[in-house]
Amino acid sequence: MTKADLIEEVSRVVEMTRKESEVIVEAIFDSIVRSLRTGDKIEIRGFGSFRTRQRQPRIGRNPKTGARVEVPAKKIPYFKPSKELKDVVNNSTSPMASAPPGPGNAPEPVL
Repeated sequence: MTKADLIEEVSRVVEMTRKESEVIVEAIFDSIVRSLRTGDKIEIRGFGSFRTRQRQPRIGRNPKTGARVEVPAKKIPYFKPSKELKDVVNNSTSPMASAPPGPGNAPEPVL
C-alpha cells in the first residue's frame, strides 16, 4: 500500500474528499516524525510503537574503492509491532477480524 492508496482508503471509509483525507494522513505522519525528531516515543495501542535507536560510530568501507570511511553515530527510527497486530497478521484472513465492535466494525454475517 502506498501513501496515495492510504489517502484513498481514508477518503472512502470516512466519506470525505480526497483533499481532506490527504490533510489528515499528512498530519498523522508529520506528528509521528516531529515526535521522533525530539526523541519521544509514539505508542498506538493495538498497532505498535515507534521510537529511535542510537547507532554507534563505526568504520565502514567504500564498496567501490575499498577505502576506509568513518560512519558517524546517528539515530534511526524503529517500529515494534504490538502483539495484537502480530496475531492479526499471522492468524486472520480478514484485517477486521479482531477489531472491537463499533461504528464501521460490525461483524460480517455468517452464511
